[in-house]
Amino acid sequence: MTQARAGQRVVVLGAGMVGVACALSLRQRGLAVTVIDPLGPGAATSHGNAGVLARSSLMPFNHPGLWAQLPNLLRGRNPGFRYHPLWTLGQWRWGLSFLAHAREPVFRETTTALDALIRHSGTVHRRWMDAAGVAQRRRDDGWLFLYRSEAAFAAGAFGRETLARFGVATRVLNAPALHDLEPHLKPVFPRTLWVQNASAVDSPGEVVRGYAAWLQALGGVLQVDQAQRLTRAERSWTVHTSGGAALPADHVVLALGPWSRDFLREQLGLRLPMGFERGQHRHFHPSPGASLNRPVYDTAGGYVLAPMAQGLRLTTGVELNAQQAPPNREQLEAAERAAREAMPLGERTQDPDWLGSRPTLPDCRPMIGACPGHAGLWLALGHQHIGFSTGPGTGELLAQLMLGEPTTIDPQPFSPGRFLRA
Repeated sequence: MTQARAGQRVVVLGAGMVGVACALSLRQRGLAVTVIDPLGPGAATSHGNAGVLARSSLMPFNHPGLWAQLPNLLRGRNPGFRYHPLWTLGQWRWGLSFLAHAREPVFRETTTALDALIRHSGTVHRRWMDAAGVAQRRRDDGWLFLYRSEAAFAAGAFGRETLARFGVATRVLNAPALHDLEPHLKPVFPRTLWVQNASAVDSPGEVVRGYAAWLQALGGVLQVDQAQRLTRAERSWTVHTSGGAALPADHVVLALGPWSRDFLREQLGLRLPMGFERGQHRHFHPSPGASLNRPVYDTAGGYVLAPMAQGLRLTTGVELNAQQAPPNREQLEAAERAAREAMPLGERTQDPDWLGSRPTLPDCRPMIGACPGHAGLWLALGHQHIGFSTGPGTGELLAQLMLGEPTTIDPQPFSPGRFLRA
């Protein structure tokens, strides 16, 4: 491992939440940081999420209960999960590894690691939002898991027990208590779990852009360009871009989200076991007189509805498919139908429907650390659907590793060496 020191040049590839967070953490430690991204900050995957910052996100999709759910999931009857059969068969190695990690020992390791990363990120988020002037975008009144039947609520006992084990503050609500909290939800939810120590923002993309503006005020450089090629000479790297630039760097941080897999294979011949949890969103005007105070997750409908600056944002669950496959609006249309059963939605806004990919590794943990066999190359990728919640903690952990500082959280569960070899 080649450690960094103040004054050295770092090029960060990717300007989503994770890339910008890495750049901020490094710049605050005195490194000369340049971030490059073809779309600019917060314009891709970081733009499209539900904006929730919650410790309840420590629950990975491949938990031990997945085995019992698998027959129903494969039949395609779960509105929160869709898959493309041919693509999924082509990714059988990733799929088998993903299922192999749905065991109790791995689950405990993953939840412990993710909880530490999310908690650390929450602390840093609050500090950074104040410093970047975007704290007004945050609400701290939690979010809701909605259940359409007592049986569905009972089936969620494992998740609630896990949250309780980690001390996540929750409260179970009956229908009248839910009405007091969210009076414009329709009376179709007899039970609700209120995750109380959670926050949400009204525009994830604007928060990332606020962080990027703060980075530039601190002397960091942001370039709208695309990395096409990496070359190594002696002890330094050169990042060649589609715009014709050749950026020298003592260190390179790869934070390209779902584009990381192909980039590593094409540039370095590394095979990253990454799948894509694709998701979509659509915005609606609230019906006159109706409002939503916090994000809600309809566990039966498989969607999240969140109040945003753009209106009410409806986000879908998971679709396993190729990253570049054309949009399939069936899941989004089904989510809209279910949401209209729960909330008086108005007309769609003029914003186009959005599609993005959440990059997922087989154990549902990101890679944070040095790339094996490639001195000066660092990885911050594979954050599945919680990159917005875990970005600042990732940036801080990566900077601590790069500069040889004591780490705030245990880095071992996030080591790139668990899937990549020198």
